[in-house]
Amino acid sequence: MLVGRDAELARLTEAVGSAPTGDRAIIVTGDPGSGKSSLLGAAAQYARNLGQKVLHAIGSESETHLAFAGLHQLLRPVLAEADSLLEGQRATLLGAVGARPLPGSPAPWDVGIAVLTLLSDLAERTPLCVVVDDVQWMDRAFLDVLSFVARRLENEPVTLLVGARGSDPLPGLDQLPQRVTLGPLDDTAAMRVLAAQPVTLTAWVRQQVLDQAAGNPLALRELARAAAADPAVLQGGSVTGPLPASERLESIFAGHLDELPEASRQALVLLAAADTADPARHVSAVLPGTDDVWLPAQRRGLVRRAGDRIVFRHPLVRSAAYHRSSFENRRSAHLRLAAAMEDEPDRRAWHLAATTFGPDAEIAAELERTAERARRRGGHAAAGAALERAASLTTDRADAARLLVAAAEAVIFTGDLGWVERLSAKVRSLSEDPALLRATDLLVGELTALTAHHGMAFSVLSRIARGQVDTDPAAALATLSWAAVVCFYSGSEAQRLEVQTLLAGLPSQTDDVAARWTATVVEPFRDRAAVAARLPSLIAEAGSQPDRLIMMAIVAWLLDEPVLAVRAFDDALALWRTRGPLPNGLGCAAALAYWERGHWSQARAVCDTVAALGQVTGLVHAVACADAVKAMVSAPQGETARARRLAEQTLESIDPDVSRSVAAYARRALGAAATVEGDYETAYRHYRLLFDTDGTATHYHACYPAVAELAAAAARTGHAGEAALIVERSAKQVGEDVSPRLAAVFSRARALLADPQDAEPHFKDALADAALAPWPFERAQTLLEYAEWMRRRRRIAEARPLLISALEVFRRVGAQPFVDRAEGELRASGMPVADAMPDAIAGLSPQQRQIIRLAAQGLTNREIGDRLFLSPRTVGSHLYRTFPKLGITARAQLRDLLAVMPDGTAGRE
Repeated sequence: MLVGRDAELARLTEAVGSAPTGDRAIIVTGDPGSGKSSLLGAAAQYARNLGQKVLHAIGSESETHLAFAGLHQLLRPVLAEADSLLEGQRATLLGAVGARPLPGSPAPWDVGIAVLTLLSDLAERTPLCVVVDDVQWMDRAFLDVLSFVARRLENEPVTLLVGARGSDPLPGLDQLPQRVTLGPLDDTAAMRVLAAQPVTLTAWVRQQVLDQAAGNPLALRELARAAAADPAVLQGGSVTGPLPASERLESIFAGHLDELPEASRQALVLLAAADTADPARHVSAVLPGTDDVWLPAQRRGLVRRAGDRIVFRHPLVRSAAYHRSSFENRRSAHLRLAAAMEDEPDRRAWHLAATTFGPDAEIAAELERTAERARRRGGHAAAGAALERAASLTTDRADAARLLVAAAEAVIFTGDLGWVERLSAKVRSLSEDPALLRATDLLVGELTALTAHHGMAFSVLSRIARGQVDTDPAAALATLSWAAVVCFYSGSEAQRLEVQTLLAGLPSQTDDVAARWTATVVEPFRDRAAVAARLPSLIAEAGSQPDRLIMMAIVAWLLDEPVLAVRAFDDALALWRTRGPLPNGLGCAAALAYWERGHWSQARAVCDTVAALGQVTGLVHAVACADAVKAMVSAPQGETARARRLAEQTLESIDPDVSRSVAAYARRALGAAATVEGDYETAYRHYRLLFDTDGTATHYHACYPAVAELAAAAARTGHAGEAALIVERSAKQVGEDVSPRLAAVFSRARALLADPQDAEPHFKDALADAALAPWPFERAQTLLEYAEWMRRRRRIAEARPLLISALEVFRRVGAQPFVDRAEGELRASGMPVADAMPDAIAGLSPQQRQIIRLAAQGLTNREIGDRLFLSPRTVGSHLYRTFPKLGITARAQLRDLLAVMPDGTAGRE
């Protein structure tokens, strides 16, 4: 899979598919491991799929000085076709590749003409794709022929794709006008590559891989695999300095290390030992500054100058330089770096930790202090790694166990279940203290709650809570709050009852936030109005604690208070960005709130974040939830194939009878996709699966918003009677304290299922008192259906304002199928429809929309990067590519442009 190279691949496939009118020759350049060969291979396969003939050659260092060795490799499969050439051309060509003696000494262009003629003859029968990779190792004679041919392919059905390492000059080929340069992958693509590797890494090591690989795909793969195979790394050993790479790759990337003078080798070890984030002034103070030390390494392509600094040309060269050195040399390097960093205590502590394998109480204490500082900054993975390393340097078993529990408490915020489980196992091997064992059990249970193992997670959490009810009620409540999460995911009535029973057995609580959260998650419709009235004060009580603020945001969402929910989610997620990505699947609740509120781009972006973190941490359930919500967003926008793929993928990755909430979201997406395509029978089938045979909802919260969609499909398929029973049973299950939103949904469903002469009061009820105003898409659907009902009764003048209002919302959120439907109704009512504003913004990715929205608010690239977990360079790159699409040249123009931006991203409550 080519990750993060969509634009580059599109450029090559466009050239291949456009013969003979497009770009005839393209050179692809990139550092070793950047994906150049994979990209060329994908383009070649595309050519084969089009029925083209592909000729392929790969350069080799061992054949660099063999004249026409590359030409022989390229043309060997078609040399028999040379019979079509004139005798002189055939003799020249066959002589050049060694198939017969050369007739005299032909001029270089004679061989070029013979090759060009042969390629042209071959392409007359079948379009031709010529791929030459690692051209930097091709012999000079072949390079001359290749450049001759490349400049003469105009109007020939031949595409020439050339791959070259680095940016070294290539005689003749440097003049090719078409060039594709493979730079580092951006942060999102790098994380996707890492997530695809069949290895398990802790969050800390994962971050080291991402930092050290610097966006190089090969380095990402190899550093991840080598780290996973290294017990010292996996078991919490020092990871200061670069992670190891395989011996084979070390030899490839650093084969010239042994040829360097001793001073140069020592300098490279120092450079490699320095962390990539170490302050440059401290590193420079330690490194030798004389050219005679660095020039030998520069000449061998190991390092290069970047301004006034020396940097490695490739991440794996750094790994090789470090790990091929002796421990004593590495120790010496770290000691020198530590001495230079007296004013950087955290970095100094890690450099000191790299100097020892045995116990060292002083260094352990420094690492513990480092962990505390990291935790205060929200660096949970860094804190966990420092505490785990400190434990390994401690001789006292009880103290080591205490440090490991503290490490697990930090690591839980990364969402890394495997790491927490490993820390818990270490604690059990060191201690029998019931308090420590119970603490680690709870941490494992909290993260297990975010996997698909709901039964196991609930069993662990409920057992711990029962044991705490009498002795530690506050701890019991904290445990029950996580049991409630499991209960919501599973939809289990037995689990709901147990949480309610245990909660009722607790003494009067002082922690209103946790108590209200737990009660609402398992029973959203009990005392709804009273709890909703208290929400502002509960949100204020949560303050600036993002985890508690998210709790209250979710309560607001469950109670159908979306304005409060979105505002609280905005604040909570902004606070989390100072700590790292949201560490659990609860982010999907934020995505649902944004989606319901009409902020569809934000919903997608949150889902992408949850899915990316879930993939790399192995939290499959979080990924499934994110995919289901993305499917719900995609379907009404007309991306039905994508919606189906995501929803079906969700249902395959979970057990629908165990993860009922996520299954409900996936089935709602499938129903919506079928509705958009006009397949109402299939839509009804999917919506019907949200309810048992007797009409009971399969999930106590996730199913009810879909009753109107069920009714809409039923009304068109002859299932109105069955659907009406489900609507009424759902209304009874929800009870009298129903939210205005759900009351409107039930009224809309009744209107769609009623006899036509009886429908209007239900439509009016659904739209009364602006009940659906905070849910713009649901309100627009109701307006559209009411207007359709009116037009069928020739109340055209009354229908038009409803259609205009609905159309505005559909255009704003990008619901194109509904735009088409509303425009069709307007035309049928005799009203001309103005074309929608040309929408360049609709062509942007969700992430690009977020970036330009934040840039319009005046945020810098670094501030935007902090919000969206991107590097400032990536943000700048997105803006650079986006401005021409929007027809603007400066950030200052964004604010005016976004005043008319679709999908709700311009405005904020």
